[in-house]
Amino acid sequence: MNLSLWIFGILFTSLTGANGLNSFPENFVVAKLNDDNPVTLTCGTRTDENVTWRFRNRMIKDGFFKDSLQRVGQDLIVSDVGTPMMGEYSCWRGEEKLSSTYLLLEVEGDELDSLISCRANSYGCMFSCTWTSTGYTAVRLGLGHDCNKGEKSCQWVSGSDGGFQFELSHSTSPYAEESTMLELTVEAIADFGILRRTKRFYLRDIIQPDSPQIVKCQEEEQYLNVTINAPSSWSTPHSFFSLEHEIEYVFKDDGTIERSSSALIPKKISKLRVRSRDSLVRSAWSQWSSWKNVTH
Repeated sequence: MNLSLWIFGILFTSLTGANGLNSFPENFVVAKLNDDNPVTLTCGTRTDENVTWRFRNRMIKDGFFKDSLQRVGQDLIVSDVGTPMMGEYSCWRGEEKLSSTYLLLEVEGDELDSLISCRANSYGCMFSCTWTSTGYTAVRLGLGHDCNKGEKSCQWVSGSDGGFQFELSHSTSPYAEESTMLELTVEAIADFGILRRTKRFYLRDIIQPDSPQIVKCQEEEQYLNVTINAPSSWSTPHSFFSLEHEIEYVFKDDGTIERSSSALIPKKISKLRVRSRDSLVRSAWSQWSSWKNVTH
């Protein structure tokens, strides 16, 4: 957990003693600590009758938070935002709850590359991302400009409490050169703090094939000829989506390890394994296949 998030957690726990969020609320507003700009909380249901506001089910009256809260019509204006003011604000008509809005604090943190890793095992319409940071109780990812702008139309993919593995779909054509970057927006919650980051990248930047398969090792006069198949998940046709392979092998006599980009390797080896990458864009190498023993 980064220093700013740790400090926020200490402050929030000591000042409020309240539990944070484990999922994203339907309605929330993000504020910056000690920002001079006030935040407006709107009652979600308009009515001709009088409404009251509550903060974590406590009635808001004059002097609440030292006059940092002000009623303007049916709205609630929050000024001089501080850590103890984070949480749920609800609008009521008598004993009827009309709406609920969470006030969350924007948290500074590390760059997105240190928090999440993304990978595509082919040029298909899906790629996966893994959240690698700790200390957050809810994380969600959205793809496209709508998510970066906070639009309601954004289609979020959410995870929580250790389930931070995400599958996202995109509309990038695998048969055309990429001209537009993918735009990934990430939001993560810790207590009543929220971290927001945006990352732009090309699909080709995150390509990493799955491990290939060793089909056979055919003995020739001076060499072994290794036949390698692309992983089943790799894009087809393979004549268009070509892969290059690298073979790692161990000599029988002294256990020396060498590598080769050729399918022809020395005979006197005990085992070998292979890995692959896109031959055109020089993608990341796949993971090595399992070792295959050689008997001849």
